[in-house]
Amino acid sequence: MREPNAVDFWRGIALITIFINHIPGNVFQNYTYSQYGISDAAELFVFLAGWSIGIATRGRDGTPEPALRTVLRLLSRMVEVYRAQLVITALALAMLAGAALYLDNPLLVEWHNAGPIFSDPIQATVGWVTLLHQLGFFNILPLYVVLLGLAPAFVLLARVHLGLSVGISVLLYAVSLVFEINIPSWPMEGHWFFNPFCWQLLLVLGFAAHEWRRGAGRFLAWRRRLMPLGIVIVIVGAVLSWFNLRPDPLAVPEPRLLFIFDKSYLSPARLVHFLGVLLAFQTVFGLVQPRARWLTEQLAGLGRNSLAVFSVGSVASLGAQLIRFWTGGGFATDVFVVGCGLASLSFTAWFVEWRSRSPRPSSAA
Repeated sequence: MREPNAVDFWRGIALITIFINHIPGNVFQNYTYSQYGISDAAELFVFLAGWSIGIATRGRDGTPEPALRTVLRLLSRMVEVYRAQLVITALALAMLAGAALYLDNPLLVEWHNAGPIFSDPIQATVGWVTLLHQLGFFNILPLYVVLLGLAPAFVLLARVHLGLSVGISVLLYAVSLVFEINIPSWPMEGHWFFNPFCWQLLLVLGFAAHEWRRGAGRFLAWRRRLMPLGIVIVIVGAVLSWFNLRPDPLAVPEPRLLFIFDKSYLSPARLVHFLGVLLAFQTVFGLVQPRARWLTEQLAGLGRNSLAVFSVGSVASLGAQLIRFWTGGGFATDVFVVGCGLASLSFTAWFVEWRSRSPRPSSAA
């Protein structure tokens, strides 16, 4: 397994943050970094996915792999993510149905947009299998499916000219933002919570940052020069968050998404804040690794196995929600469900790597 690195380290932090924030009302939610700014772990997770694509589509010597291999690699990963989404959605529906039966509370099948699947299973089953109908807190992987489907085009464009790839990404983002273009939900009215046409910009920026880093000198110099600006952006974001200062969606001019703090469309304020976070905390891994190797190894282990860990975390967070509902919550309950959840994430990462290291028995002749 690869040694701990900054990408896996931060991806591990993002996974833990997402797990905790997907248990609404728990006491530990107040101490995640998403409570102290405009952006949150979702932006970090998507950006790092783009960076990882930059690594995965180059050989060990740094040369780009053949175009067909890149396309097949990314589409294969897309199928893996889609399969994971189907599995965790099916488990979530079973958990909600089982809890409704056990607690004799039919309202539980209405949780997280699951109601239509139980009340109109024919249409809704087609909806959730095609990703057009999504459960609340289970809507990040559908975003990844679409982003991985778009990724080959941006990667291959970047081989012609990186600026062209980034420029088209920015144009798609701007058009989707201004005209509020999104994928519709079905059979229920509405749109996807994470708009792929806007969030693709973060994926492309992550990929581009990896490519720019290869010309290390200039990129690193500018990154460090801009660190004070990042710190200022983080402080401003913290003040806005602490005092709940947000633009009134009814008072801003059109196009309104340019001015509000909208997560679905990755509004510019969230994007700028996230880039500020990147600049402000760019040296953290280098400071932490030599002083807390066990911690960096644990977090990097989560990041190395992000799909499996995220999938288990999604199911575990729903289980934690149901336990809190059943028991009434409280500090002791939060310690139990969050502690068990974090242990399950750590075990998942260990188990995936143990399986990959274990020798496979030879088949009989």
